[in-house]
Amino acid sequence: MKSPLTPEQEAALVAAIRQAEITTSGEIRVHLEDTCPTPEPLDRAAQVFAELGMHRTAQRNGVLFYLAWKTRQFAVIGDSAINSAVPDDFWEVTKETVLDHFRLHDYVTGLEKGIRMVGEQLRRYFPYDAATDRNELDDSISFGDSTPPHA
Repeated sequence: MKSPLTPEQEAALVAAIRQAEITTSGEIRVHLEDTCPTPEPLDRAAQVFAELGMHRTAQRNGVLFYLAWKTRQFAVIGDSAINSAVPDDFWEVTKETVLDHFRLHDYVTGLEKGIRMVGEQLRRYFPYDAATDRNELDDSISFGDSTPPHA
């Protein structure tokens, strides 16, 4: 898949991830693909989460932002420990904040805001510990080349 982002936009998102992760043991990834191969983007996000090995973090506190940009499908998903820690409406509020910017075709700002929101929760529930913390997952954006299923 060719990235829908400019190199500068990709760098801005990676910088946002790194900034959010400075104060937490949590891990954040962004995955982009053209189209979502499943009817529900949350289902695809769960597949990508597993494919990226995000469930293997020591504290089960990884978060994935998933975007199928051509079909305009989005999901944000967190591992079990962060899911059980955040308020019940956190994922929906975060998703709507990101989508507010997507509706204005401002994808990078939307993702940056969502990443900051997630980083704040991760910092609150999973603070950085210099003695034990290490960057468990790559901060770069991952890309898929999914195509819609053929009939």
